[in-house]
Amino acid sequence: MALDVRMLTVGPVQENCFLLKRPDADTLLVVDPGDELPRILQAIESMEATVEAILLTHTHFDHVGAVAPLARETGAPVYCPELEVQVLANINDYMRFPGFGPFEDYEADHTVAGGETLSLAGLDIDVVFTPGHSPGHVTFVVPDELAMFSGDVLFQQSVGRTDLPGGDWPTLRASIQTLLDTYPDETRVHPGHMGVTTLGAERATNPFLQG
Repeated sequence: MALDVRMLTVGPVQENCFLLKRPDADTLLVVDPGDELPRILQAIESMEATVEAILLTHTHFDHVGAVAPLARETGAPVYCPELEVQVLANINDYMRFPGFGPFEDYEADHTVAGGETLSLAGLDIDVVFTPGHSPGHVTFVVPDELAMFSGDVLFQQSVGRTDLPGGDWPTLRASIQTLLDTYPDETRVHPGHMGVTTLGAERATNPFLQG
């Protein structure tokens, strides 16, 4: 079974929002709806499925800007990292970049901390605690489909920035190593920015992971 994954690059900082479903399913999941609600809703309609859940890797504004209106439009529950629920609930208080927003706050329906396995839209999803870019960051992995949704932890030939509040390079490096040690090189990495890659490609060539 090949996972049906759609990537929408949205908003002023080019964040990747992902829609994923089993090919034979009538429900789907949305990961990190950062902006451009009309485009996201159009993509959902094109996949001929309803949204079962909205999953958040972390709560920086570029990843959650469309969460509240998407949840309202679809009725889907939002799964938020446990350590960052207050950010989602008070998003404008945490805005550190002028010229963006305002955004609509949202009270998370469910929290995840890492270590859970979610069963949603016919998929079993590992939740991995991967702090370093943000304090509560999680990565979602569908191991049966070799698919990883890494948010701002690991990018194609790069890694998440660590100069924001709560960021820490040794912590981020350890989080990435956890992913490399746990999942096979063939795992496709769907990151929060830039293009899709694989764990093996990043292990071999990512300059931030060498040495």
